[in-house]
Amino acid sequence: MPSFRYEKRCAEAGAVLIAGIDEVGRGPLAGPVVAAVAVIDRSLAKRKLLRLIDDSKKLTPEQREEAYAAILESGVVRYAVGEASVEEIDAINILQATFLAMRRALQAMSEQPDLVLIDGNRVPPELGCRAETIVGGDARSYSIAAASIIAKVTRDRYMRGLAASFPGYGWETNVGYARPEHLAALNRLGPTTHHRRSFAPVRMVLEPSLPLEEAAAAELPR
Repeated sequence: MPSFRYEKRCAEAGAVLIAGIDEVGRGPLAGPVVAAVAVIDRSLAKRKLLRLIDDSKKLTPEQREEAYAAILESGVVRYAVGEASVEEIDAINILQATFLAMRRALQAMSEQPDLVLIDGNRVPPELGCRAETIVGGDARSYSIAAASIIAKVTRDRYMRGLAASFPGYGWETNVGYARPEHLAALNRLGPTTHHRRSFAPVRMVLEPSLPLEEAAAAELPR
């Protein structure tokens, strides 16, 4: 379960405004990658709210929606969201697009934090403030977990909204991930403007004669 252990340690070291940041959408074949930043006022956060906050991957869609609503209504969480588009993902690769989404989320904050706790083991370049990485941070830090919920709900709602205009791909449920119904529709209907053309399953549909190794190369970090 998450705690404020990392936030308190950073506060003891002199940081005042401490944020968590996380991203959602590195793996899907379609749609943007979305990042969120969250700052929780630890002195005012109620247990009722904190009981709802956990790693978004551990929560059901209903639990995520409940937690998201509670976070927004609590009045004790400041947050911002940033994204990188499909075109940007294809142009600079998914890792760099993820870093871009994180920077945009941070830049959208009305007040810049002194320190950011980041889920993972890499700090985005040119982030603009001090940062500390925490592997598995969305399950260990309330701030990162709250950011993961905000990012996940934001992206899932966006993809479900697209599903009505692009029927057949199953985005209502798979939200762009490479589930069997999505892969089958991709081969049957072809890619949409929202598909990531640099991702191997999509590129193989566009260029069937392309070797798999070459099709997957554009996804690799650089």
